[in-house]
Formats: sequence, structure tokens, C-alpha cells
Amino acid sequence: MTASDASSRHVPAALLLAAVVFITGCAGTDESEAGARSSSSSPASTTTAATSAAPSTTAAPTGTNIAVSYVGGQVTGDSGRVPVTPGDQVTITVTSDVADEVHLHGYDLSAPVGPDTMSTLTFQASISGVFEVELEELGTLLFTLQVG
Repeated sequence: MTASDASSRHVPAALLLAAVVFITGCAGTDESEAGARSSSSSPASTTTAATSAAPSTTAAPTGTNIAVSYVGGQVTGDSGRVPVTPGDQVTITVTSDVADEVHLHGYDLSAPVGPDTMSTLTFQASISGVFEVELEELGTLLFTLQVG
């Protein structure tokens, strides 16, 4: 969907933003995509021979963006089991048409979410395992996060 399609259908701003985050930095749920995503998640770097005496040995940090929406009782976006690499910076963005709290079990992170409030959790994937991300009060599983 293009931005002009979204605006012509009067999509709420939060959903449009979630779609942009999903399109530009989607973590995906297909395991075959995980390897391709890991190799392409760090930004490309360019060097100029005239100004660089030696190539840089500092690796750019990698990151994973996960976007999910809860609208009309349905979970869309990165659902299922979403794999991330240990050590990655992970950003989870959640939009919802109901007021609730997004909770990442295991890391014990939470943030409010609602019709006028997009929720964002950003953290370092430092604990290996499989963790539920849910709308706490509804008890609705949004997805499971697999670290490692």
C-alpha cells in the first residue's frame, strides 16, 4: 500500500505510521527470511579512497524492528514467532484500537497502548529464550519473541 492509498482511505495516523515502520523495518516471521534479514539489517557504509587512509574496523550495531497492530480483535503485522539475534537492539511498535498495556514477558518491559497512544519498547536482546508479547489486560498474545 502506498502512502497516497492510505491517505485516500482515511487510515488513522497511528496505523499509517505502524505500516511505515512495518514496511521499512519489518522483522518478519518466516524463518527463511531471518537469515536474509540478519545480513541486511545493518546500514550500508561507503568509504572514499581520497579521505580514508584505512578501513574502519568498528562494526555498526544491528537492529530489529517489529511492528504489530491489534484492531477489531485481530492481530496483524509481525505475529507468530519472531526470531532476533542475541545482542541486537530490538524495537517493538504496537498500535491498538483498545486501551491496554503491552507487556514483554521475561524482560518485564511494558508500555501503555490505545487508540491515541502508539506503544514502543526498545531494548537490547540480552536474554536468550522465547518470550510472549501480549496485551496484558486482554490477555491477547500479539507474538512470541525468540532470542537466539
